[in-house]
Amino acid sequence: MAYRNKTYVCFDADTDIKYYNLMKAWKENENIAFNFYNAHEINTLRDGSSEETIKRKLCERLLNTKVLVVLIGEKTKNLYKYVRWEIEYAIDNDIPIIAVNLNGQKVQDGLCPPILKNELAMYISYGQKIMNLALNSWPAQHEIEKKNGKAGPFYYPDTIYNKL
Repeated sequence: MAYRNKTYVCFDADTDIKYYNLMKAWKENENIAFNFYNAHEINTLRDGSSEETIKRKLCERLLNTKVLVVLIGEKTKNLYKYVRWEIEYAIDNDIPIIAVNLNGQKVQDGLCPPILKNELAMYISYGQKIMNLALNSWPAQHEIEKKNGKAGPFYYPDTIYNKL
């Protein structure tokens, strides 16, 4: 079995890649406290690859994943070919999910992919400090909540956002 220490970021590559790229920039900036082991660095995908090849490579990345981050933009809920498949994989393999709203919302809203509606997931707004907190604390909390039979959306209270 693979050692699961990676963060897999799932997003609409056509419109929301800038948010993923900003996460990578935070990671590279030594003046910002933000770090993650990027699952996307495990292998490379080529333009024009078949769906089967792409999913095989994505599966290799997901096998090494400790936490799945879903960047939720305007179109994410309608993406089934890869985004829904990645989320299903995480659910089926008990990978903790952090749902990051790009619209500033701190809770599950109408842009949430339907597959996540009743699943155990932490919902946050997009931001370096809250994402860093979630990446460092949600996987362990997820395990506890799962053992206690909890499901559905989880949120950090406003007091946490205010402290950050």
